[in-house]
Formats: sequence, structure tokens, C-alpha cells
Amino acid sequence: MTVTGLCFSAAAQKSIDLFTVSAHYGFPSSYEKNMPGKATEYGGLINLKLPLKLSESYIWVNDLSYIYSYVTSDLRMLVGMVNPVRLHGFIFQTGLIRKLDNDNALWIILTPRFMTDFFNVDETCFQPGGTVLYEKQFNEQLTMRFGAMYNHEFSGSLVVPLVFLNWEVDSRWNITGLLPISSKVTYRATDRLTLGIGHFGLITTYRLGKPETEEYYMERTSIDLTLSCRYRVAGNLHVEVQMGYALGRKYAQYESDQKVDFRLSIISFGDNRQQKNMSFNDGPIANLRLVYNLPLTSK
Repeated sequence: MTVTGLCFSAAAQKSIDLFTVSAHYGFPSSYEKNMPGKATEYGGLINLKLPLKLSESYIWVNDLSYIYSYVTSDLRMLVGMVNPVRLHGFIFQTGLIRKLDNDNALWIILTPRFMTDFFNVDETCFQPGGTVLYEKQFNEQLTMRFGAMYNHEFSGSLVVPLVFLNWEVDSRWNITGLLPISSKVTYRATDRLTLGIGHFGLITTYRLGKPETEEYYMERTSIDLTLSCRYRVAGNLHVEVQMGYALGRKYAQYESDQKVDFRLSIISFGDNRQQKNMSFNDGPIANLRLVYNLPLTSK
């Protein structure tokens, strides 16, 4: 399930995926340790971007994502284990791009999250965060950004060093990504059809609120590797199909007082947590996306 995660196009790019609706399906996968039963993953995403040019030097960027994850299982769970899993996330990104000159800019973005299962919803579901990036446009074909993202997860502090890349190799090939979170290589086969290969991986944590689980949180991790086919149906409206495989996928339930001392991207320091629930294996996934893409430059 793809969350844009500060990949919005607001400067030095030719178009922006202004509005996206997607559905996610994870094919049934067996549980670890040969436990009987299988788990099936469903999900969804709604994303809206709204960049506003305030002046020649300032752009105000806004990006709101709603993500939904749902896991069903025919494995009988112990009391206190979440089954089925229903998770909701609201990720808001807002801030300023300060253009320093024609080739350089500074991004300062607030990235608060509201992560919940929609039971006993209150301020404890809130997670503060922020991102700082320095942008360098090397030429019309290559733009890069360097910086870091911080988020206060329910598991503890998470810092991710970031490198953004937008490289138009030629008229057909393009490489984009916010490493290490996402990357995509695309090939424009025709004016309507674009093929691609990419990855997406982001840690998200959710507050649990049912009486039997209110002392726990859920941590979702997955690295999704996908092949994609994007077709322009009419005007600026596109349909995209993604097929791939989820690696390291886990919905892990932990007691709320079990934290990681510090996490630098995928590297954890002082992680002595004990997972309460059972994990299911990696497996194939499919995504269907409807995208409204707005050109930012005239042809």
C-alpha cells in the first residue's frame, strides 16, 4: 500500500498526482511456525495534494493521506490479540519551500500523524513529526534533495535520513524516489502508457483502544516491491495497476510501555520488545490506483 510520504511534486517537476484513490490486496499467506490458518490483507489510500504559490520565493505545500489496513484471519487467536486487524492513519504534511535562487531551495515541513483503530480515540493517537530537506536542481533533468525525517512513533523516536531524486534520463526513462522509503523507475511506452518498477517501505504504529487491547499498540512494517502499468484513460485521469511482493511484512502487537531506545531508518538500538501476536509470512500483493495528474508546465 503506497503512501506518498513527502514525494509531492511542488517544485522543479513537470506534473503532480493531485488526487489518488487506491485499493490494496495481500493474497492469503500462512502463519509463521507452521501455525494452522491463513491471513489476508486488505487496504486503501486516499491522498490529496495542494501546493500554493505564495510568492516567487515561497511555496506552501499541503499533503493529506488517509490509509486503511485490514487483516482477516482464520487462525483462532488468544484473548487480547487483535483479530481482525483494523487500522486507520491520517498523515498530514504542511510547510514551506523557500527558494534560495533558481537552483536551490529549502523545505521545512511539519508531518503530524493520527494513528488509531477508532476505539477510545483521543489525543494519545497523535504523533508529532517533521522533515527538513535541502534542494539542488543540477539541470532541467535532475533535481535532488537531502535531509532527514523525524517521527515520534508509539514505539519511540524514528529518524530517517532522506535523499530525494527526480532524474529525467531521457524523453522516455525517468527515475524518482525518496530513498530509503520509496523509489520508482518508469518507462513511457506511449503517450498514454507508462510502465514501472519500484519499492515502498515505511514503518507506521497505531494506538489500540479496545478494552482488551488498550494497553497495546500495533506496528506495521513492509517493503513492497512492485511492477506497475499506468494508463491515461482520458484527460488527466490515469488508472494504475501494481503487482508485486511484500517483504518483511509484519503486524506486530506490543505493550504500550515497550519502546525502542532509538531507531535510525531500519536500524534499531535497544529493541527488547516482546511481540504478543503471531506474524504471517511474506506474500504477493496487488494494488489498483485511480490518479488525477495535473501538468505543471505547458507542453
